[in-house]
Amino acid sequence: MVSAPDPPNDSTATTDRPGEQGSEEGYAAGLGNRQVQMIAMGGAIGVGLFLGAGGLLKEMGPGIILSYLGCGIAVFFVMRALGELVLYRPVSGSFVEYAREFIGPWAGFAAGWMYWVNWVGSGVAEITAAGIYIGKWFPEFPQWVTALLSLLVLLGVNLLSVRLFGELEFWFSVIKVLAIVSFLLVGTWLVATGAQVGETTAGVSNLFDHGGFLPMGLPVVLMSLQGVIFAYASMEMAGIAAGETRNPAKVMPRAINSVIARIALFYVGSLLLLCMVLPWTAYSGAESPFVTVFSSIGVPWAGDIMNFVVLTAALSSCNSGLYSTGRILRSLSLNGEAPSFTARMNAQRAPYGAVLFTAAVFLLGVLLNYAVPDKAFEIATSISSLGVIATWAALLYSQLRMRRLAKLGRLQRPSYRMPGSPYTNWIVLGFLALVLVLAGFSSDVAARWSLYAVPLLIVAIWFGWSVVRRRAGVSRAG
Repeated sequence: MVSAPDPPNDSTATTDRPGEQGSEEGYAAGLGNRQVQMIAMGGAIGVGLFLGAGGLLKEMGPGIILSYLGCGIAVFFVMRALGELVLYRPVSGSFVEYAREFIGPWAGFAAGWMYWVNWVGSGVAEITAAGIYIGKWFPEFPQWVTALLSLLVLLGVNLLSVRLFGELEFWFSVIKVLAIVSFLLVGTWLVATGAQVGETTAGVSNLFDHGGFLPMGLPVVLMSLQGVIFAYASMEMAGIAAGETRNPAKVMPRAINSVIARIALFYVGSLLLLCMVLPWTAYSGAESPFVTVFSSIGVPWAGDIMNFVVLTAALSSCNSGLYSTGRILRSLSLNGEAPSFTARMNAQRAPYGAVLFTAAVFLLGVLLNYAVPDKAFEIATSISSLGVIATWAALLYSQLRMRRLAKLGRLQRPSYRMPGSPYTNWIVLGFLALVLVLAGFSSDVAARWSLYAVPLLIVAIWFGWSVVRRRAGVSRAG
């Protein structure tokens, strides 16, 4: 463990303060309130909802709503922990820097690389989803080609400038939010009027008339928690963007609060309406459940419009993955914990070395789409979930350590705080451990293998940290 450094006079000051540049040196403060708000909101609406919810509904029935609600409560506390840390010290390295400061150097190394694992899995899932969506229009078009083209376009965006990234992500998020709001309005109207949707009638009865609310039983629903955790991935994007945000003390609490407020509306509300508009048996993992609904109401082109929307959602998430891993890898590299070329910046002040490194690994996802297109999404989401759990655990424990140091008078906590700490920290950490253990009992082979991969990841991180320490020792000796 290491102690935190002496606290700054203003716990909510930005990284423009003299003497506190750290990993922020070289970045452009190109993101404004409008963009950060939509990045945070867009992170709350990803392919886990637009595509993954269909497969979960088909396997679990309406009871999947309980999984989304439980994970949503956990996300509330994770986001508030992140908010407190960000207001203490806004950095683009985000939780990697917090883990390093409040837990120890090894924790920063482990958190950074596990977050990278998260986005490798998530990025592969996103480009896989893009291939599935394109396949609705062009079923003969190879899925791996779509994945490759999507990756190349987003790579170019991330290498140009943070302002371009922010603007593209803003409009991606606008499309996603408008689509969800449209569905909420249309779905509410269908249920309220008892409209005919396909061969069934929309109504509350659809929650219970097809085997009950828990047709597969509560234990089966609990097994779905890992897949639902993936759906909530990217919530922490607001924290990653903190170091490139103008006036983070004002912008960040508002952005984080907007994410929390929309969890209930966008996730739980959407799932509830999906189960009332159509029976859960009508959905599948082969297409977005929102496409299923709009294709069933008989409005020309409605399904195609929604398919375009969910395609932009997949591209948005992959875009965010390249952005966030670029900043995290550069933070690691500046501490000698990642290949040195990942610290390089281009003339547009984008960390091109780190972005290219992640994009190269995303190419493995293209190969996965070529080799096993039917299983690529499940494999990728299972890998990503491990990184999500590790990231959230690092945030929760870092905030716990910061609170302890504040009680000792070593630093000053910001006024924006995690409610119920330290008890809520331990409750959510226990919940995350439960999700990981339950994966070992899942009927999904990919989920079980993700649990079996945990010891391998621990060994890999231990070995990597040993190499870093050895090199650091040689450097000091030299």
